[in-house]
Amino acid sequence: MKIKAQISMVMNLDKCIGCHTCSIACKNVWTNRQGAEYMYFNNVETKPGTGYPKHWENQAKWKGGWELKDGKLQLRSGSKSERLLKLFYHPEQPEMDDYYEPWTYDYESLLSSKRKKHQPVARPRSLITQKRMEIKWGPNWEDDLADGESVRQDINLKNMAGEITMEFHDLFMKYLPRVCNHCLNPACVAACPSGAIYKREEDGVVLVSQDGCRGWRHCIPACPYKKVYFNWKTNKAEKCIFCFPRLENGLPTICTDTCVGRLRYMGVLLYDMDKVKEAASEPEAGNIYHSVLDILLDPHDPAVIEAARKEGIPANWLEAAQHSPVYRLIKEWKIALPLHAEYRTLPMVWYVPPLSPITRRMEADVYLPEVHDMRIPLAYLAELFGAGNTGVVAQSLQKLLDMRLVMRCQETGEEIPQRLAEDVVVYKDMYRLLAIAKYKDRCNIPAGISAKSQDKLRELQGTCGYNCPGGC
Repeated sequence: MKIKAQISMVMNLDKCIGCHTCSIACKNVWTNRQGAEYMYFNNVETKPGTGYPKHWENQAKWKGGWELKDGKLQLRSGSKSERLLKLFYHPEQPEMDDYYEPWTYDYESLLSSKRKKHQPVARPRSLITQKRMEIKWGPNWEDDLADGESVRQDINLKNMAGEITMEFHDLFMKYLPRVCNHCLNPACVAACPSGAIYKREEDGVVLVSQDGCRGWRHCIPACPYKKVYFNWKTNKAEKCIFCFPRLENGLPTICTDTCVGRLRYMGVLLYDMDKVKEAASEPEAGNIYHSVLDILLDPHDPAVIEAARKEGIPANWLEAAQHSPVYRLIKEWKIALPLHAEYRTLPMVWYVPPLSPITRRMEADVYLPEVHDMRIPLAYLAELFGAGNTGVVAQSLQKLLDMRLVMRCQETGEEIPQRLAEDVVVYKDMYRLLAIAKYKDRCNIPAGISAKSQDKLRELQGTCGYNCPGGC
C-alpha cells in the first residue's frame, strides 16, 4: 500500500447560480495576457449544451481519455507508435473556432469620433488578428439556454437515444462549473512526448513545466475534459494549476474563494496509489465510481495513518485529511460523484448532483418529489456523473431529499419517517455542511510544502513560469 495525499474539490451544483464570478476571477489572475485570451481555466457551462470547447464530451471525435483494449488500459489517441506518427501533425487537435475567437471593441472610435449625423459604433475587433470580425460564438454562448439546435447537439442527449425530446414541457437546465480535474490517472501526463506535464508528489496537482514543454500539443486532445490549452504566443501548453501558490499557504483556489454561491469545498484525500491502475481498468464503466471509492482511504484508520507517516506525509496533512469536507461528501456520505468517470482518468473534482424541485409530471404543490419525478431526468444526470449508472445518481439524490425531509420535520414537528438510510444526526451534519457551513468548514487545506517542492521553487527563482505582463 503506497499512500499519497491529494488536494480535491467538490462542487454542490444545487448552489451554483451561474454568475461566472469564479471564471472572471480566474481569468484576471491566470490568463490575462497575450496568447491566453481564449483560455478559461475555469468556466461555467449551461447543461444541456455543447459546452466549451464545442462538443468537448464527444470522445469519438477527440479521442480523449483512456479505453480498455484487450483488457489493457490504453490512451484513446492510440499506442506509442500511433502517437509517434502524429508527432508533427495531430488530426484530433481543437481549433480556435471550437473555443471562440476572443474579441474586444473599438472603443477608440467612440472617443475620437468627430461630429456626425449618426452615432458612432464600437465594432468588435479580434484580439488575435487585431482585425474587425463578426461575433459568431463565445465561451458562454449557450448561457441560460435550454432550447435550440445547438443544445440538442449535447452528446449526453444523443447517448440517450431520443429519451428526451426537448419539447417545451421537457425543457430543463443546470449550471456546470468546470476546472482541471487533477486526475489520479491523467491522460495528459501519459500523452506528453516531452514529459513536461507531471503530477506533484505532495498534493497531486497536475502542472505543465514551461521549460520542458516543446509545444507538441498531444496533451490537448488527450485530456477528455479539454482543460489543457495552447498559448499561441509562447508555443507552450497551459492549464489550471489549482492555484498551487495559494494551496501552499493554506488558502483555497481563487475560484473557491470568490464563489458567490459558496458551492465549492476543498480538502485532502488519502488514496492508495498501487490500486489506481486497477480502478481505472474496471471493465464496467458504471462501476468505476465504486472502484475509486475503494482506493480512497479512511484517514482515521490507525493502519492508514501509520502507512502514511512512512510515506512522509506530514502530520498537519493527516490532520487535514481527518477533517476534510470532501472526504465526508465523497466517501463517508457518498453524495458527490465524478464527472464522466467513463473517461477512466479518475478525476479529483467531484460534484453533488442538482435537485430540481419543479417537477415534470407532478402537481406544483408537491413539496418533495420522488427521485424519478425530477424535472432534470435521472438518465441525463447519470450520463454526466454516473457513466450511465442511474443507481449511483439516484442514491445521491435520495440522500439529499432525505436531508431536506429531516430538516422539514424538525421545523414542523412532523414525525421523521423510519425508512431513512442514515441516522438523523448524519442528515443534520450533512445540512450543516451543505447549507450553512462557514469558510473554514468548507475549505481545510494544510499550509506548507515538502522539501522537494521547496528546492523546485528555489530553482524557479520567484517566477510562476508564465509570461505575465510586467513580470511575475
